[in-house]
Amino acid sequence: MKFLVLALCVCAVSAQEFRGYKPLGVLAQPAKPVPVVKPVPVVKSVVSGSEADAVILRSDTEVNPDGFSFGYETDNGISAQSSGSLKKVDNIDVLAIQGQYEYSAPDGTPVKFTYTADENGYQPQSELLPVAPPMPEAIRRAIDYILAHPPKTETVKKL
Repeated sequence: MKFLVLALCVCAVSAQEFRGYKPLGVLAQPAKPVPVVKPVPVVKSVVSGSEADAVILRSDTEVNPDGFSFGYETDNGISAQSSGSLKKVDNIDVLAIQGQYEYSAPDGTPVKFTYTADENGYQPQSELLPVAPPMPEAIRRAIDYILAHPPKTETVKKL
């Protein structure tokens, strides 16, 4: 018991010499006032005009244990269709999905996307997607040269 009391006294003296130590009374300081923030107004709707008044013309949904399909169409030109089914890839069930959606942009441009999503990722197709510029001829020739002349492998001898 005497050893325990002695050990606690040594710890207390060591703690006072520790740079980060502050007595308990110093830690209990009044909190700084928190500034009052004005409340943010709640948005009632993110659509307006014809989108807010759109009528659903068609809505189909079918869900099965091995896949699904759905589709909808509104009177303002918005439509979407999608279907998915399970397939085996390396003995793992993967959901493969094909679909499309279309609508009119605010400037009146018709927007149409088709896509697939499977073990290779999401792959959209549309005339509106940006296309990378062609590869410069010098870089294409350099890549062809590197592919035709792979680096030689050297064996390192251990001493």
